[in-house]
Amino acid sequence: MLASSHPRVLVADDQQDVVAALRMLLRGAGLEVDPATSVQEVRHRLDSQTYDLVLMDLNYARDTTSGREGLDLLTEIRERDRLLPVIVMTGWGSIDTAVEAMRRGARTFVHKPWDNHTLTETVCREIEEGHALRQSDKLAANEQADAQAIQRALLPTALPSMSGVGLAARWEPALAFGGDCYDALRLTETHLAISIADVCGKGLPAALLMSNLLASLRAFAASERSPRDVVTSVNRALCRQKDLRRFVTLFYALYDSTTRVLTYTNAGHNPTLVLRRDGAREWLAMGGTVTGIFDEGKFEEGRVTLAPGDRLVLYTDGITEARSSSGDEFEDTGLLRTLERCRHLGAQSMVDALFTDVGAFAGGRLQDDATAVVAAIE
Repeated sequence: MLASSHPRVLVADDQQDVVAALRMLLRGAGLEVDPATSVQEVRHRLDSQTYDLVLMDLNYARDTTSGREGLDLLTEIRERDRLLPVIVMTGWGSIDTAVEAMRRGARTFVHKPWDNHTLTETVCREIEEGHALRQSDKLAANEQADAQAIQRALLPTALPSMSGVGLAARWEPALAFGGDCYDALRLTETHLAISIADVCGKGLPAALLMSNLLASLRAFAASERSPRDVVTSVNRALCRQKDLRRFVTLFYALYDSTTRVLTYTNAGHNPTLVLRRDGAREWLAMGGTVTGIFDEGKFEEGRVTLAPGDRLVLYTDGITEARSSSGDEFEDTGLLRTLERCRHLGAQSMVDALFTDVGAFAGGRLQDDATAVVAAIE
């Protein structure tokens, strides 16, 4: 018998005498049983009631041999609730159909005519396993939600303020977790560190390395060393973790608000864009190879002087490689089209416009993690 009280079973068969027999049998095992004698009635029952298991025949009014109507119904049930246990009933002559039902998500099948004891044991066992699976899935979902919240908390909840600079950022992972990250640290009254990175891969492994990367960046940046030194130290720290086998693209810059000079190192990342007030463009690519691969990687520094009205745009390839339904990429042309249209707006408005345009281009679903940071020089 089941540990939980009165689980509910939906019994679906177009033969009313079969349904009646099954109701009597399963009620004797302490189960609540609802009948359905057509596909339409199954849908109605599932719309109005929660079930612990579905026990269903594969043949209904449309035909009585192929099981096609039942297989289609099974697919529909699985789309409604992937964790709902389904047992299919079949005659001895339709084993191939039963195997196909298993491929579509049925937990098991029973033969007609059935053995009462075996059928009751099978139903009760599948209900118990279904309850355990739901509990496990709930725990996993809670853990995933907690992990997502932790990852988001690692990113800046509020960007630092500095006279003469407006900052805005947005981060959207493609999956539950992401490998993109960004940061902005006010190191002194006049020095601001800005970074963006993209860990190779997606999902939880990339997210774990992302958290390690952020911690390393913040630790090395705190000493106010040059961007080249910070990136070199981060690279060595990542290379010491041989088991990770993942590389990271990284752009790290130090801005001096007194001189308006931005000193940067680009380690294999998408070139950061300087969009001048008059519409001129400059791409910041100087640096070196990606981090996390070569222990003794060499990195160079670049410098650029910014002016009031200029915009500094950092982004990951989830923006430029976003694909439309026809397979076209957003590319640098899409990025520039959006940014040039709104280059006189503030940092937050530019970030919002960029994500609005790329989201519309990709049909509302980005295939890769996407991040953008905008610094508006005032």
